[in-house]
Amino acid sequence: MRSFVVDDLTVRVHDRDRDLATDAAEAAAAAIDAAVRARGVAHVMLATGNSQLAFLDALTHRAGIDWRAVIGFHMDEYVGIPGDHPASFRRYLRERVVDVVQPGAFEYVEGDAPDPVAECGRYAGLLAAHPLDVCCLGIGENGHLAFNDPPVADFDDPAAVKVVELDEACRRQQVGEGHFADLDAVPRRAITVTIPALLAAARVLAVVPEARKEAAVTAALTGPVSPACPASALRRAPHTTLYLDADSAAGLAA
Repeated sequence: MRSFVVDDLTVRVHDRDRDLATDAAEAAAAAIDAAVRARGVAHVMLATGNSQLAFLDALTHRAGIDWRAVIGFHMDEYVGIPGDHPASFRRYLRERVVDVVQPGAFEYVEGDAPDPVAECGRYAGLLAAHPLDVCCLGIGENGHLAFNDPPVADFDDPAAVKVVELDEACRRQQVGEGHFADLDAVPRRAITVTIPALLAAARVLAVVPEARKEAAVTAALTGPVSPACPASALRRAPHTTLYLDADSAAGLAA
């Protein structure tokens, strides 16, 4: 493992995804334990997607975490998709986290709520009442954080949760990961937690393996800090650690 700093961001690069996942899970477990010891509860936000599978497996199988004291949150959901849809992020987290470790509570973004704007307000209220102790996020192939794609990303967003239009690159990623049969099947709108709300967590862990993330990682770390690459916002967050593997870090100088 090698470690370096880009602006205010700590970056840790592992040779293998498995080692990355173990390292990030150790940090997440430490943040959860510290919150539980301090207040009796930990507020934890988790990402979804294929790139998070090894990390979530390592975290949920790690001994010593008092999951009964954890209130969980997630970052985004497609508008109009029911919670049992194969591509639903609620289903993803229910099957991979909630059913495995049975946290004290898990608050879902209801993408099929009758009024998506009202659902944004409801979820923003939950986040205000439960300040995040740790946010474990990923980076999309287009550099997005949650569903804050470049056309809608706002580093100073006044909202905590909002409805967004998904750009084509993001929608194509969902097809490429096998969640939808084709581009037309991917919803065009989603509800997302905004970038300021994600980075408001006391501790942010960005878990980003895989070669398909190399271009986004390189842009985030070597290009300008700009909504054109939403993940570049991590460079202004000293409470954040970015975990890479050899593939995702391949575009960076040794």
